[in-house]
Amino acid sequence: MNYLGIDVSKEKLDCCLLREASETRRKINRVDNSPTGLASIISIMKKEGIRPDELHVIMEGTGVYHQLAAETLCDAGMTVSIANPAQVKNFGRGIAVRTKNDTKDSFVLARYGALLKPAPWTPPSPAARQLQAYVSREDAIKKDIQREQNRKEKSVIGRAPDDVLASIDETIAFLGTQLKAIRKKIGSHIDRHPDLKDDMTLLTSIPGVGPETGHHILAVVHTHQFRSAEQLAAYLGLVPVERQSGTSLHAQPRLSKAGPTAIRAALYMPAVTALTWNPHIREMKERLAAKGKTPMAIVGAAMRKLVHLCYGVLKTRKRYTSDHAQLA
Repeated sequence: MNYLGIDVSKEKLDCCLLREASETRRKINRVDNSPTGLASIISIMKKEGIRPDELHVIMEGTGVYHQLAAETLCDAGMTVSIANPAQVKNFGRGIAVRTKNDTKDSFVLARYGALLKPAPWTPPSPAARQLQAYVSREDAIKKDIQREQNRKEKSVIGRAPDDVLASIDETIAFLGTQLKAIRKKIGSHIDRHPDLKDDMTLLTSIPGVGPETGHHILAVVHTHQFRSAEQLAAYLGLVPVERQSGTSLHAQPRLSKAGPTAIRAALYMPAVTALTWNPHIREMKERLAAKGKTPMAIVGAAMRKLVHLCYGVLKTRKRYTSDHAQLA
């Protein structure tokens, strides 16, 4: 197997080809992050005598900039893996790579793939990608509304002119209309696709999971592959990270917060609600409180448990009921 590490940026793709896992010699290329550049990668591999099924491509998830490369190379028959940037960074430190540049980064990615052989990535369906785009837009509009509301508060305190306040009110009203419209599109999109609609019905059967939370979870599970509830919780940054060593370091465990912040924000209030209304999470709250856990630690555990329940109903294909002994 041959390994191709690709360091992705907005405009360029830095590529490093390793023939074998133990190989130190490498071939370096830089191409445009465009259909033409990706076609040149495929052409280069042919000239090297490498068939698509003999090539494992490794790249980091970089927002939207890696998507074209991942989908194009996957469609060409290559095995593609999307690596976690934090894990790749730690791997680079482990093999004593201290230099930080695009060429070195592509080499580290190639070595990461050769030694660890990460799981192959499967492209999400067009319906899942469209849902993710809608949900991202919903989050962006909500942030814009919050910013305008903050500006209004400061303007009122600062005794801004009435026409300034009127302008802010008009912007908030416009954004509110846009938010309603995008939420309507999300609902219509889910209703048009039976797999999304069925999963949404399962998710919202869980006390504490409303439409907004369901949209976020749905977008994540349909654009990524998770083998367990623990893996989903880890991706969302909801696993506790301990910092203890000897007798001098005894820090309180905290959430890793390694995943998308928008989804954690969307899970916070549902978790608070679930502490009262969800039987599984209410029982967990009482157990943790008896052990002396802090209120914020209990909320974090509730967020994690809520994600486990979401994974559980999707895996079992059964609506939530309070007498389920184990959902995830």
